[in-house]
Amino acid sequence: MIKEYRTIREVTGPLMMVDGVEGVTYDELGEIELQSGELRRCRVLEVNGDRAVVQLFENSAGINLEDSKVRFLGHSLELGVSEDMLGRVFDGLGRPIDGGSDILADKRLDINGQPMNPAARDYPSEFIQTGVSSIDGLNTLVRGQKLPIFSGSGLPHADLACQIARQAKVLKADSKFAVVFAAIGITFDEADFFISDFKKTGAIDRTVLFMNLADDPAVERIATPRMALTAAEYLAFEKGMQVLVILTDITNYAEALREVSAARKEVPGRRGYPGYLYTDLATLYERAGRQLDKDGSITMIPILTMPEDDKTHPIPDLTGYITEGQIVLARELYRKGYAPPVDVLPSLSRLKDKGIGKGKTREDHANLASQIFASYARGKDAKELMAIMGEAALSEVDKLYAKFAEEFEKQYVDQGYETNRTIEETLSLGWELLSILPKSELKRIKPEFIEKYLPVK
Repeated sequence: MIKEYRTIREVTGPLMMVDGVEGVTYDELGEIELQSGELRRCRVLEVNGDRAVVQLFENSAGINLEDSKVRFLGHSLELGVSEDMLGRVFDGLGRPIDGGSDILADKRLDINGQPMNPAARDYPSEFIQTGVSSIDGLNTLVRGQKLPIFSGSGLPHADLACQIARQAKVLKADSKFAVVFAAIGITFDEADFFISDFKKTGAIDRTVLFMNLADDPAVERIATPRMALTAAEYLAFEKGMQVLVILTDITNYAEALREVSAARKEVPGRRGYPGYLYTDLATLYERAGRQLDKDGSITMIPILTMPEDDKTHPIPDLTGYITEGQIVLARELYRKGYAPPVDVLPSLSRLKDKGIGKGKTREDHANLASQIFASYARGKDAKELMAIMGEAALSEVDKLYAKFAEEFEKQYVDQGYETNRTIEETLSLGWELLSILPKSELKRIKPEFIEKYLPVK
């Protein structure tokens, strides 16, 4: 028997206090019945003795303290899951918004999930081809990895996210590939862009979309990534699929956490974010990975916009500690018109070496990537020196390095959002660019690879 309470004492913004409660627990779901019969949902944030502080999913307008009733449902927020979710669009709370019927759920799962036992984790070791050369060739994504994209306000991370969702695939796996895409706190125009892009390209058939708009309540924004990860866990670990989870924008998620924390009058941490921001982000990111004796996997690409392009801001800073590298988008490359504007030098994939090489990509991949990094870094230095001292100040070799850096950005980085390059095409392009340099400068590549792969000019 679910007990009803008519003891709402106070409503402040998105928070409501209910007195005289019994057996209510943290994170439990509740319903508020207004005098008109309208139902609204809420979630328990805090229990102190017989008083519960709950957070409203919808606004508080129309809640009469005397006539409204509150029921607590005995469970936390759940998502009904099924393979029929593929090809569908949901709101941030898992309700269909594409005009289709409700999902006939195989089961209902708590959106907070179960922590993955570290001893049950399998090491990420298989290459995922995104079709983007600056990622596949130099900052390789590995199945089961967490690889965030660090962007800035106004940079085209949405285009890159769509491109990866459209093109990504595991080359060596036989099992089905799926994408779970969660948009957090985005505008209506952005949501329309994502949905129409997926439908236009046919990628929606293997995708589950969760759309949380900027005018939706903060509590829904906090639930959205957990909804997406719950769907991903079901598809990966119960249906054996290789799942790529893309979360955009984690900055909006953290802002919602800060809003809720301020409403609860918690002591703020860095820049007003709650002191538990690191722990909270870890509860999201650590749900990705592979499990022993299970075919499926969850690979995660969280996207976050760095406020003022500041990498030391708490959100990118803490994300960097939890995840295995980062892909950095550069405003300088964007101004030049390069797409996607990936800055490969500060970008990093810590698991790259586990997913490349003979039998995975190609035997020359590691040597080639190392040589390209070194040559591009020296070429950028040469270009900066040229800008200050003039071309006459450079040696002939440095002029070739400057030319390499220029061509690398034009041909390798600037591939556009519609081009899907295979790993063989990416590696061949790398060798073609290195042929600009004298053979004596290729000191990071084994001689047998130079003889086998370097184009003869």
